[in-house]
Amino acid sequence: MALNYERVMAYRPPDIAVSYGPRECIVYALGIGLGMNPLEPGELKFVYERAGLEAFPTMAVVLGWPGRLTDPAFGIDERLVVAGDLKVVLHRPLAPQARLTSRPRVKEVIDKGPGNAAIILNTRDLVDADGTTVATVDSSTFARKHGGFSGKVSETPAPPAVPRTPPQLTCDLPTPPNLALLYRLNGDENPLHADPERAKVAGFERPILHGAASFGVAAHAILRTVADYQASRLASIEARFSKPVFPGETIRTEIWCEGERVAFQCRVVGRGDIVLSNGLATLRS
Repeated sequence: MALNYERVMAYRPPDIAVSYGPRECIVYALGIGLGMNPLEPGELKFVYERAGLEAFPTMAVVLGWPGRLTDPAFGIDERLVVAGDLKVVLHRPLAPQARLTSRPRVKEVIDKGPGNAAIILNTRDLVDADGTTVATVDSSTFARKHGGFSGKVSETPAPPAVPRTPPQLTCDLPTPPNLALLYRLNGDENPLHADPERAKVAGFERPILHGAASFGVAAHAILRTVADYQASRLASIEARFSKPVFPGETIRTEIWCEGERVAFQCRVVGRGDIVLSNGLATLRS
């Protein structure tokens, strides 16, 4: 299947009306593993409506998501598509209930050459009724074996560097075996995360966790470790997806702090594989 660069770049998704409230906040938080310790008040406020409910900041990644590029005209085999990286900029904290407008678009498709991946760069702004941007979500997806379409761009921007020194802090967070089945309730129903046969076709021994769910686990680790669970302190967070996480594994977030800048990476305990790399979060003082 040949990627149709012109068709992808010409695609202009319509604005998406976003309406969410306590139920959506709770479903998202449960989908990234919050609430596994019901006695932890820092977690409880994200999963219980009577505990001063707050929206977990990385919930922005599921608000107004336009979905995958599944139209055959795009020339993309969705069975070979995996998440590349993700960045969330919170211009102000998310409210636990809101009506917003999502304005998505494709920024570029990077051509890594024949036999290699095509990298699709996406962005969207979440805007309130007054026209104020609440959050911006940038993401990329790797369409494996889709390179070689004579694209105009062949290199991605350099990601944030993670220090080579031992981490200053670590945080281990377990994931339940059914976490991908919970996370898909947020709208990403890619069979790769639920159907064992589809996972095998994609080259995985079993369904993998959504990259965006692992991203949320990393954000949880940062808020827990260096921000005392104060969601309003997270101004931005970004990371690259390096290797898959299988639901049920424990994710260890390794952290380096320099003022309000927090570098991080995540690895799976037991396997030792780095699953999120080049992580950077910025905090509000």
